[in-house]
Amino acid sequence: MRIQYIYVFILSILVFSCEEVVDVDVPTSEPRLVIDASINWLKGTTGNEQAIILTLSAPFFDSSVPPANNAQVLITDENNNIYDFIEDGDTGIYRNSSFDPILNGVYNLTITYNNETYEASETLLAVPEFDYVEQNLEGGFTGEDTEIKAFFTDPADQENYYFFEFIPSIPVSPSLDTFKDEFVNGNQIFGYYVEEDFGPGDEVIIRNYGVSERFYEFMFLLLQQTSSGGGGPFETQPATVRGNCFNITNQANYPFGYFRLSEVAEINYTVEN
Repeated sequence: MRIQYIYVFILSILVFSCEEVVDVDVPTSEPRLVIDASINWLKGTTGNEQAIILTLSAPFFDSSVPPANNAQVLITDENNNIYDFIEDGDTGIYRNSSFDPILNGVYNLTITYNNETYEASETLLAVPEFDYVEQNLEGGFTGEDTEIKAFFTDPADQENYYFFEFIPSIPVSPSLDTFKDEFVNGNQIFGYYVEEDFGPGDEVIIRNYGVSERFYEFMFLLLQQTSSGGGGPFETQPATVRGNCFNITNQANYPFGYFRLSEVAEINYTVEN
């Protein structure tokens, strides 16, 4: 028996003495411009305060996202009104306080950065108001989660695409989803959210954005890739999801991100007993 213990002890020493640190070279590429140009017109507001965020892509293990500084950013509408977005310090956040949102208006984005010009065009699309919110405490796979449905009436005789955002007051990640009215045109439909950690008095901000078909397809693919549980540095990377922004100076140096304009319906719901 003593010989057996000695053998196990020696084997343990051999196993632990063979450990060594392995440095893995993760492939990197030149930084690309990342464009977060989301113009949101919340119902009941003037929509004049808007911001565009420009950053640079970074290596996987970097803990921070570098801002893209000193860019020239402007949006032009159909009436040739020009809205200049000025950088707030060196944050990469470019602001404008005189934007004039017009439903179904076409807007053009132009960004000049590092002597290259990026362009995009999109339409500002409407969204219905919420009708009401319904709660169920027996939702989810377990039958014990809080299930929330935010109902609204889809406009008839037109194609509509929606982007939902659910922002809970508890420390969990916001939930994003997309929807199209292909089979429910003109009917009352709902955005759906379920959360197992909700309790009475917790809140969730529910937002519905009117979006274009192209943005719907862009976000649908993006959410599919990010919800698959992947994203590690050693996994096979999915195909790059391209937005609607183009580098007209150097096509090979394409940007990431999207230029979107949406009317937004918002409701703040408090969870009941």
